[in-house]
Amino acid sequence: MKPWTIGTIGLAGLAVFIGGAYTSPEVLLGVAVAVALAVGIGWPHFLGIPAKKTLAAIIGLPGVGAAVAATYVPAPGFLDWTPAFIAAGVMAVFLMQLLRGTGQAQRLESTLGSSAGVLLSCLGAGWIAASRFNGVKEMLLVAGISAAFALLAGLIRWPDRIVAPLGIVLAGLTAPLAGLIFSNIAVIPAAVVGIVVGAVLVSLRRLVILRGDRIDFPAAFGMGLAPVAAVGSLAYFIDKLLIY
Repeated sequence: MKPWTIGTIGLAGLAVFIGGAYTSPEVLLGVAVAVALAVGIGWPHFLGIPAKKTLAAIIGLPGVGAAVAATYVPAPGFLDWTPAFIAAGVMAVFLMQLLRGTGQAQRLESTLGSSAGVLLSCLGAGWIAASRFNGVKEMLLVAGISAAFALLAGLIRWPDRIVAPLGIVLAGLTAPLAGLIFSNIAVIPAAVVGIVVGAVLVSLRRLVILRGDRIDFPAAFGMGLAPVAAVGSLAYFIDKLLIY
């Protein structure tokens, strides 16, 4: 599938996350769970590694657990359980590789790539944490708008040496503007959010380009949603460090 298709999936996932944040905690939890499972299913397909069904469960279920914990744990420890779920997922990846035995194909790629998938799956809980943090959702909106512009830049069929800086610049400029229009967030924290979010999204776009067009639908679906899942955690931690 083409990179622009994956970018379109990312934009749709971004809209669903923002809509869930402004609807109800239960809806946002459902969105985070669905995205975690989608990342779990799609990530092994994107990596092209064996044992895709088993790895889908190992990657997706920690993200589900992190999302449920972020929804129901008392404030302010919204993500206190997330490292535990990440660790459990990574240990499950290593255990699975041990059970596969020696001499199996792509053991190193499977171990490292699946561990990264566990991390991305669990980062989706950051959307819930950012939504619950102080009961203020403006940072999510600012991060979402900047991410949307970075994803839109990624849809342009130009060389990556042009699109990558363009995506970061657009995200860095639109975030402060969105902060001024929709919230009272200061310019500098909003700009930091935009630049960081833009850098993450264009970096993962580069991974898609390196794979070429040899991506099936599960891989495209998971890869389109994985960077969007990370945006919520970025917004939460920057909000907590620079604003609160």
